[in-house]
Amino acid sequence: MRWSGQRVTATDDALPGLGVAEVAALPGHLRTVRAPEFAGLVFHEVLAKSALNRVPGASSMPFSWTVNPYRGCSHACVYCFARGSHRYLELDTGRDFDSQLVVKVNVAEVLGRELARPSWARARVALGTNTDPYQRAEGRYRLLPGIIAALARSGTPFSILTKGTLLRRDLPQLAEAAERVPVALAMSIAVGDPELQQSIEPGTPSTRARLATIAAARDAGFAPDVFLMPVLPHLTDDPGQLDALLRDIREAGARSVIYGPLHLRSHVKPWFFAWLEREHPELLPSYRSLYPGSASRAPQSYRMALAARIRPLIRKHGLERSSPAPVAAGPEPSAPGEPAPTLF
Repeated sequence: MRWSGQRVTATDDALPGLGVAEVAALPGHLRTVRAPEFAGLVFHEVLAKSALNRVPGASSMPFSWTVNPYRGCSHACVYCFARGSHRYLELDTGRDFDSQLVVKVNVAEVLGRELARPSWARARVALGTNTDPYQRAEGRYRLLPGIIAALARSGTPFSILTKGTLLRRDLPQLAEAAERVPVALAMSIAVGDPELQQSIEPGTPSTRARLATIAAARDAGFAPDVFLMPVLPHLTDDPGQLDALLRDIREAGARSVIYGPLHLRSHVKPWFFAWLEREHPELLPSYRSLYPGSASRAPQSYRMALAARIRPLIRKHGLERSSPAPVAAGPEPSAPGEPAPTLF
């Protein structure tokens, strides 16, 4: 395993009463913890050497730097194309990605030091571009308050994209930060149907809870945006479904919506197709036609048809965006005007 021989320290008595602690050997490893209140999840606590990640210069993303306090994500979204990041740890991109979570316990302290460097130019920093910063683990580790404080203190503008309703915990602090630096908030909402949502995003808060979080962010003085991604062929792309979801998003108080069709990278496709075969086997032939072989994008004909279907609805509900999306991540769009998909 690539982690072998890179252990820093490991103890089996940390966080007493929280369950079995195990030793894992990965860079900067402190300990591995299983907590009773997080059944099925394993937390690998590490000391990070750096917090800021530079976005490649060729990227079309509207930010230059990211911070990712966690690797892996308990949201367990079947379609998540950040799954590939677990391959670098020699873990699988399916069950391991959902349950073997790397926690950078010192990320706020490291970030503070990096932001204090004279060379730091206060470029925009994005959170939520790889795995969700407000996934369940954040309720235990509380890394975001320190990250927010470090960014605001240094005068660095930042954005947060999440599916996590735990964002509401930090709205007072975020409102204070917004008095010092530009702060953009966005919520990811892909599925309106409760049964489908819990099937394909089993670890996430409900769509209703996320809509309520948008309303709370609005009441706190923010103009939150929504990423309606991914739109799932034959599952969430019906005009009636889209119209109803966009209406709910507007009524919650969102400022704008950016959408994108399902993107299936090679390391995601096996897990997604296994889910599809189990839950909607009648759609397998269609999906194999839309995403044949190594193809990761739906064909342009589908993307154009989706655009013709959803853009009038976005206009109808007053959710067109008048400026570049505050947060975005993923591969560049392959058709003019088509938004890039979000990572989770």
